[in-house]
Amino acid sequence: MNRGTERATEEQAGPVQGADQGAVADPGGYRERAARLRGAVVWTKRSPGGPAPVPQRVLPDGCTDLLWWGGRLTVAGPDTGAYTPAARPGEISVGLRFAPGQGPAVFGVPAHVLRDQRVPLEELWPRDLVDRLTGTVAGTDSPGRVLEEIAVHRLREAAGPADPARHAIAAALGRGRSVAEVARDVGVGERQLHRRCLEAFGYGPKMLGRVLRLVHALELARGGMPYAEVAVRAGYADQAHLAREVKALAGAPLGVIVPPR
Repeated sequence: MNRGTERATEEQAGPVQGADQGAVADPGGYRERAARLRGAVVWTKRSPGGPAPVPQRVLPDGCTDLLWWGGRLTVAGPDTGAYTPAARPGEISVGLRFAPGQGPAVFGVPAHVLRDQRVPLEELWPRDLVDRLTGTVAGTDSPGRVLEEIAVHRLREAAGPADPARHAIAAALGRGRSVAEVARDVGVGERQLHRRCLEAFGYGPKMLGRVLRLVHALELARGGMPYAEVAVRAGYADQAHLAREVKALAGAPLGVIVPPR
């Protein structure tokens, strides 16, 4: 599974079978494509074959996912640290990864309720509805497309839209703007900004800024940029600061998450 993670750089597997068409794949058995929902991504991940379960590091990225995993529909909440499920060899997981702040309108609960959780969908939605949806997903060759249809339908029936300021809040915090500056730009007090961030993203604004900055830094590093330059470009004080944040949020050194080229 991948949620803006290290994208299986530590694993090797062949092409994913039975995945949605039009996806972009990598050598680690992970592929993704843009979803019908703006900013969302449909992804498919196959764990490597072998005699034992393989740990997979899923890194925090401010996103929530609707998963088809192990024959059931599951919701993955926003993480504050690395999540390491043990997938069975050859197991295929499919997910719809929502953009930061997008998921609560689909799931019908504030993001902080799901923080650091993997929750069966029937705990959030009526059991008979989830049973019907599970049967539909199980009976299709394109589970990602069914997940999209589920989300689109739920958004049409949502009690209210997602926070319209979520894009501006996430962008500003990801650039390193202070909480006070972002609150002023949005036109709210710092306490109200904190509440809105918890509901939309699952984190307070400071934690959200740390997570989004990590995502940006890892994107730069995966592109081959030297670590010292990554630190500057992503807004860290220095390379040591970058290293501390990666270890704290990702649970491993930067050289393990993104091996130097």
